Amino acid sequence: MVRANGAVSLRELARVVQTSEVTVRRDVRALEAEGLLDRRHGGAVLPGGFTRESGFPQKSHLATAEKTAIADLAAGFVEEGEAVVVGAGTTTQELARRLARVPGLTVVTNSLLVAQALAHANRVEVVMTGGTLRGSNYALVGSGAEQSLQGLRVSRAFLSGSGLTAERGLSTSNMLSASVDRALVQAAAEVVVLADHTKLGSDTMFQTVPTDVITRLVTDEPPAQDDRALTELQALADQGVQIAVAGPGAGSGPAGGEAGGPSGAGRQAGGRLGSSAPRAGSGEDGLPLPGPRRNPHGQGPGTGQLRSTASLPEQQTGGGRVADLAPRRR
Repeated sequence: MVRANGAVSLRELARVVQTSEVTVRRDVRALEAEGLLDRRHGGAVLPGGFTRESGFPQKSHLATAEKTAIADLAAGFVEEGEAVVVGAGTTTQELARRLARVPGLTVVTNSLLVAQALAHANRVEVVMTGGTLRGSNYALVGSGAEQSLQGLRVSRAFLSGSGLTAERGLSTSNMLSASVDRALVQAAAEVVVLADHTKLGSDTMFQTVPTDVITRLVTDEPPAQDDRALTELQALADQGVQIAVAGPGAGSGPAGGEAGGPSGAGRQAGGRLGSSAPRAGSGEDGLPLPGPRRNPHGQGPGTGQLRSTASLPEQQTGGGRVADLAPRRR
């Protein structure tokens, strides 16, 4: 499966071979010792270290349920009439399909897949960057793409990547893709990273978004036994990143949900993921609480929406709760 897809999650391996994730994790560890694959948090990839990057066909079959749930929840943070940028990736492609239902939306993107997902959305205006086509992920890169983003200003950027750590932030394996992603970030007042749990704790060659620039992370809930992913989430929250976790039912709701409110099940509250009870500095859900926000774009704390300086309020959603996070007490 790893040879065919380039990467695979432990959940998918356990499902295919009909065994527990604990058994799969032990077998993956043995295969890594023989040099047959590299372990990543929540999954395994072909050997290749920091520079290896799977192509679109491989990525599109990895963690599909998680990406769907993340896209459902992330779409709820987009409001009618907004202008946003959406980067390249399979998770952002899923998000774009849901944004087609948000009226008056303007989407700036360097991804042909994102543009294709929105091509028939009559109420959404799509603006493509220039640039050179990178066939492996159907993205426009290079100086043409970067120059077309100069002077642009939008409410928020939605980006994904190859890995996410609290130490370096979001990263990718390709220099050209990383450079365009940095330009997308510069155009946005707020940066939202979409990353499933298999990317948590993984680090690749080129940094795209430093941790102190990430406003919000939308992810799925790691398995209870994945201590490293849970620890990484807490470390991100301690640095002020707001964590939104897509619940198991997030993918079952209508695509896109209602503009201005998270769709599907999700939560964003305090404490440590996987804990049985809240602790000091945590909310009722047991999720990590983010530390004080820094101010990368010169705005007040929590200001992602250009037309409003109010932080996102706590919201009730069907099947889950979304509330801005706060940090673990020190």
